[in-house]
Amino acid sequence: MKKIYFACLLFLIVTQPGCKKFIQQQEENAIVAAVTSGYWYVSEYLKNDSDITASFSGYLFKFDKNGTVVGTKDGASIQGVWTANIGAKQISSSFPSAGAPLKYLNETWNITDSYTNFVTAKSTDTTDSSSNILQLKKQ
Repeated sequence: MKKIYFACLLFLIVTQPGCKKFIQQQEENAIVAAVTSGYWYVSEYLKNDSDITASFSGYLFKFDKNGTVVGTKDGASIQGVWTANIGAKQISSSFPSAGAPLKYLNETWNITDSYTNFVTAKSTDTTDSSSNILQLKKQ
């Protein structure tokens, strides 16, 4: 009897509009928590099928909940911004004052695969229409 009661209660909670919004918010919070914990590095970057991953060697990225991201290499840091659109499975990043290779991250990325320790995404570069594939892994 308790199992039936619990199942009915769970069904009512999940089907209520406010509860759906609550569940979506909890999913978003979990994703943001995964992204903002720890440091990330570029494990693959293909630009028009050219592998430029080595250009990112030594860079570590720290995403913060306030929308900032810091790329650090050899003690030098460059600050950027990031946003996530969980529903559209997109993340945007921008390092406005950065040169290569960080400027190649200035895109809206369509997430194609992800887990708590990696993200794979695609974009089309707005400056030269190149197709890009990026994979970030958690350190």
